[in-house]
Amino acid sequence: FNTLVAALSAADLVDTLSGEGPFTVFAPTDDAFAAIPEELVTCLSREENVDALTSILTYHVISGQVSSTDLEDGMTFTTLQGEDVTVDVSNGSAKINDTILISADIFTTNGFILVIDEVLVPP
Repeated sequence: FNTLVAALSAADLVDTLSGEGPFTVFAPTDDAFAAIPEELVTCLSREENVDALTSILTYHVISGQVSSTDLEDGMTFTTLQGEDVTVDVSNGSAKINDTILISADIFTTNGFILVIDEVLVPP
């Protein structure tokens, strides 16, 4: 999660997510971040665009502890960004807004990390 950690640091969110929580983070892999067009990454890394970066990153976080076994088809969760994400469970796999849950239930001191295969983009 090197890219995610670097982005959280750039958006000054590390302390927030290290706080009391609990939080559930839908964490894109480094490969997921690598699939984003380079122009967008460059744009988001500019200091004047920190609000856009923060919006994208907080769209990956919900308050409360949610494990993969808690996920049910059609569930929605309001993210810290303010918009909802929707769960789709079918054929034995779970998706969060069409991103595939590829690794589940990494327990942290203040919540869970659920690994997804793409970066979520707020509506």
